[in-house]
Amino acid sequence: MLDLMNIARTEADGGDLQGLLESLFDATEMRPNGYPEAIVWQGGNHDGQVNPVAHSLTDAYALLGTIAAIDILGLPYYAVPMWSQIRHDLKLEPLSWFGNMPVTSIKWSTAGDAYVNDGQGGKVVVMGKSGNAPLRTQAGVYCNVRPYGPITVVRCMPCLPYSQDRPKFDVNAETGIIHSEMNTPGVQMAYAGRLFLKMVNDSGKLGRVAFKPTQAMEDGINAGLLTWMLEGTKFNIGRKWAVNAYDEHKERVDRIVALLPDDFKDGMENWTGQVEQHISDTNYGLLLWDLIEQQDCVVLATDLDGDRLTDLLADVSDPLRAFGQRVLDHVGNDKKMRDLWGDMGYTTGNGRDMTSVMHRMDGPPIHEQTLGSADAMLLRLLDGDESMGGTKQPYDPRIHFVLIRDAYLDANPGNQALADWLDAALATFDDVYSPNRPGFLEGYAQLKEAIKPWGT
Repeated sequence: MLDLMNIARTEADGGDLQGLLESLFDATEMRPNGYPEAIVWQGGNHDGQVNPVAHSLTDAYALLGTIAAIDILGLPYYAVPMWSQIRHDLKLEPLSWFGNMPVTSIKWSTAGDAYVNDGQGGKVVVMGKSGNAPLRTQAGVYCNVRPYGPITVVRCMPCLPYSQDRPKFDVNAETGIIHSEMNTPGVQMAYAGRLFLKMVNDSGKLGRVAFKPTQAMEDGINAGLLTWMLEGTKFNIGRKWAVNAYDEHKERVDRIVALLPDDFKDGMENWTGQVEQHISDTNYGLLLWDLIEQQDCVVLATDLDGDRLTDLLADVSDPLRAFGQRVLDHVGNDKKMRDLWGDMGYTTGNGRDMTSVMHRMDGPPIHEQTLGSADAMLLRLLDGDESMGGTKQPYDPRIHFVLIRDAYLDANPGNQALADWLDAALATFDDVYSPNRPGFLEGYAQLKEAIKPWGT
């Protein structure tokens, strides 16, 4: 049994967290590409039957919940220290370590305004905030994929369109960066577009594009890239933009095309499916209809619009259920909308269970998740009253087990024994945590007793 409270207190008090954790994990020869001096630990049962996953050890419950879950499960893993203080002290180098690990990885996002020691006896906001943007740059992330209910959003990163200063607008022939006031990396956009088309082809789902080529200059280039990709394929394009964006921006789009591998479009001549070209604004309304009508679709968006689409997707189910309840109450029906929601085939909750997978130009993907209230909930544990006098529930670590399951299945395709074991472990977790959620430390002890570690 790990002393989880000691780990939490050490982090909260600014103690020697690195030294404490170093004593809990094993040394490993695994190093991220290009960083031979990186700090990487390992643990779990490295039996050769399961490909390990890399965990980022960030902050609060993203750290404590991960340590508890990997200890309970016993699966082989690597761990990279990435909490706010070590990121700050090492000038964000741990982001490069984690971003270049050559294995499927799990990244937790926590609050971006954490205070850390400045080395001179004072406090300062952590360098790089949450570290998400510099991590994506260091890791070569070109997009993330967020499935939720019937809708999957493919969001290119960083891809920030909507600048308006035409004299500054151009495409750099050496880097492919689309530049005016903001930067959009055209090469990443091309990879995101190809992934989007592949997902439409492989899944048979409807493809929707959320660009604004008529008003955002970068989106004109983005739309031109996608139009170039669609040429020579078997996709049927329903709604089309008013102007052929490749013809309109051919010289600049070709600069990006010249930077892509020669085999970039190999095999795409046989891809098929239905693609609709919308302006980005339209997709907010379409998203509502797609949710209501349970229309399976994949949406391609830039970082700017993709962020807003996924926020809406995460938030909208609660008001839809609330409106449904008002209708039921108005007509005098005593049924509860929260029950009817599932009965009617809807699967979206409140967004906290929305997964996200970041794809890298080189290397396997990074599974990411946000713990929005992790800091406040950990303080309740440290204060000795997780339930706040019975007004709150203790922390629910289920998301750790769900994300770990997703990442290990991704890293071990076709390993049915592992898939069955992970499903059984999650079912055991649900038994322990229902009907009444135990305290975090009590839950850890019960799960340690109930789940037989992998390979034992």
